[in-house]
Amino acid sequence: MITYHNTLYRTLWRWHFYAGLFCIPFVVSLSLTGAIYLFKPQIEAWIDRDYQSLAITGERSLPAEQITSAKAHFPQASFVSYRLPQHNRQAVIITLSNEGQRVLLYINPYTLEVLKTVNADSQLIQIVRALHGELMLGNTGSIIIELAGCWAIVLVITGLYLWWPRSTRGLGGIVYPRLGKGRRTLWRDLHAVTGLWVAVFTLFLLISGLPWALVWSSAFKELRSLGAAASEQSWSVHHGGHSTGLDISKTLSPALLTQAMQLQFAHPVTLAPDKKHENQWKLSSGHQNRMLRADAWFNADNGELVKVLPFAERLTTDKIIGIGIAAHEGHLFGWLNQLLGLLVTAGLILLSISGFVLWRKRKPANVLGAPPAMANAHVGKVVLVITLGLAAVLPVLAISLIVIFILERFVLKRIARASAWLGLSAQ
Repeated sequence: MITYHNTLYRTLWRWHFYAGLFCIPFVVSLSLTGAIYLFKPQIEAWIDRDYQSLAITGERSLPAEQITSAKAHFPQASFVSYRLPQHNRQAVIITLSNEGQRVLLYINPYTLEVLKTVNADSQLIQIVRALHGELMLGNTGSIIIELAGCWAIVLVITGLYLWWPRSTRGLGGIVYPRLGKGRRTLWRDLHAVTGLWVAVFTLFLLISGLPWALVWSSAFKELRSLGAAASEQSWSVHHGGHSTGLDISKTLSPALLTQAMQLQFAHPVTLAPDKKHENQWKLSSGHQNRMLRADAWFNADNGELVKVLPFAERLTTDKIIGIGIAAHEGHLFGWLNQLLGLLVTAGLILLSISGFVLWRKRKPANVLGAPPAMANAHVGKVVLVITLGLAAVLPVLAISLIVIFILERFVLKRIARASAWLGLSAQ
């Protein structure tokens, strides 16, 4: 006898199945790139190790002289930012914009020699970030990643329902995998148990990643502007840029640089002409732990400090998102955060592999292997409420649901072979 709960189980299993097939490649990609990005500070420090202990030879040059040396390599380039060194033996990093590309130049502050020139977007960690956030496909890739993230939320929620114990036969296969029960049982347990342990962390990663998503963040920015005075999103990437009328060589004085360093912002710290104020410099901390970040503004004429904006004084929504991003990137609570992130990404890869293996083992010949659809109006309403609730806060998911509904109802169900292969015929 087919009961309501059996029908609901089958229906959510179908959603889980299709969401899984779509998400698995993206989950693996996001897990691998995310695991690498967790160690961004360590990777960058290792790559720049040759520029951390320069010999002190004579008097240190002025910031304006260092910028002039950098621009001599790219005469047509415009100044973007000046990264403050952490100590006297570290190379100064100056960023220029050359033909639309950001270029980083490592300058010896004693000899003014250009030690290294690198395109900002060709750096290893930036390539990893571009793969993680947009598959290196720009806005199109960002939307694809956002779509995968939305469906991964559906995947986790339906997976938890499928995991929920329906008998009291012990904890085997629920919180730990059963050994000695055969390969099929082992793969099933690896999938279910791993899913349990990483579910909450995965939901957190998916939700905390939404501020970077193109569509979601654009919609959130509009809502955010309704309840507060206009201000730059604290999680936006701000590279600075040439400000009309600001004479870089005169206004970036040793006195201004000294004041900036005395604020002791968490490194890396950059000075850049402020985009919104013609005659001001903006000092920004780019530390991975967003709670340690702060901004400050200086008058370009006299170098006086105009304003300091620490993390604690930002909008409440920005602070919540900042804390979430810091944990997402693995830097809210030190190396333990990195270790936790590494374990979760490893769990997600195991979850993806075990899910794929289970599908291949269960898949009948000549069909996709999805659980057959079951007609039940009440279950349909329950699923509709759940999906509409998710779609209300995930616009990309809502659009994809509309597309799926139209394709399934008006195209695929009318093609007998496609309907049979996809398991769309209700039983």
